[in-house]
Amino acid sequence: MNRSTIGLIVTLALCILTATLGADAQPPASTPRIGMLRTGSHADRVEQLLIEAFREGLRDLGYMEGRDIAIELRFAEGRQDSLPDLAAELVRLKVDVIVTAGTPQTLAAKQATNTIPIVMASSGDPVRTGLVASLARPGGNITGLTIYGPELGAKRLQLLLEVAPKTSRVAFLWNPANPATAAHFENVQAAARALGVALLSVEVRSPDAFEGACAAMMRERPDAFMMTADPMHQLHAAWIIDFVAKSGLPAVYQVKEHVIAGGLMSYGASHPDLYRRAATYVDKILKGAKPADLPVENPMRFELVINLKTAEALGLTIPPTLLFQADEVMQ
Repeated sequence: MNRSTIGLIVTLALCILTATLGADAQPPASTPRIGMLRTGSHADRVEQLLIEAFREGLRDLGYMEGRDIAIELRFAEGRQDSLPDLAAELVRLKVDVIVTAGTPQTLAAKQATNTIPIVMASSGDPVRTGLVASLARPGGNITGLTIYGPELGAKRLQLLLEVAPKTSRVAFLWNPANPATAAHFENVQAAARALGVALLSVEVRSPDAFEGACAAMMRERPDAFMMTADPMHQLHAAWIIDFVAKSGLPAVYQVKEHVIAGGLMSYGASHPDLYRRAATYVDKILKGAKPADLPVENPMRFELVINLKTAEALGLTIPPTLLFQADEVMQ
């Protein structure tokens, strides 16, 4: 074998190796793309926790990011009015599926497309807000999971009264611009009337309204505090939790992460679990299922989490029966 032949073989081998490495480094053009529309910030710890739970769900189903799928993340950075533009951007990218969370995100995605499948990882009441025709038969291009249950708000209020039985005035933080949280407020308001408790409405529609609304809230002298899982509010949850704690108010939240951040207790669906479940919807859609034929799923798992350190700081004694019911007690 002469030198020119050897050189040709080496050159061909290098070309094959380069092509192989390039194929490994970059997914093929046909790789499905998943758009994720987020109200929060890319730097927010809870946002990253939930996105990682979704990725984990995909990995459990055999998908490797960069090989089998690509994920396009878009964050509104707390500016809810930017959601329509971000949704339109994902549509222009021709993603195969759009994954949303709260009702504002899903409404923005719905307004941007009626053909690309939309999977809700966690929404309020999707029937009342017009996102789907029914839970069993959603119709259209939207399906997924809901955190909604009319009994959940009442359950949280009851838990709050068990911890602080002398409570007569409960402040409730919600966003009237979000149809899902409006439904939540009405449900808790009905439960409060039945329990003989006054519910104080604390409305916050934009990030710059928190301080004024909370200062006005304290002038009403509430005995306890509740809030919804409005995406914009969640982005500012750390500030809210700190304010409520410094104000000496017992509080119940919807998600465990708020108790980890110092809140007294939470009761609701496991949000990481919902995001892992959302991956199964994406999997079915990528394999040919139609969103209209995939029933919207109610939460499969609820958690009661209690922070004893916060209870002690508030001078509260958690009833033993409640501690027994808790899924997790933080010391």
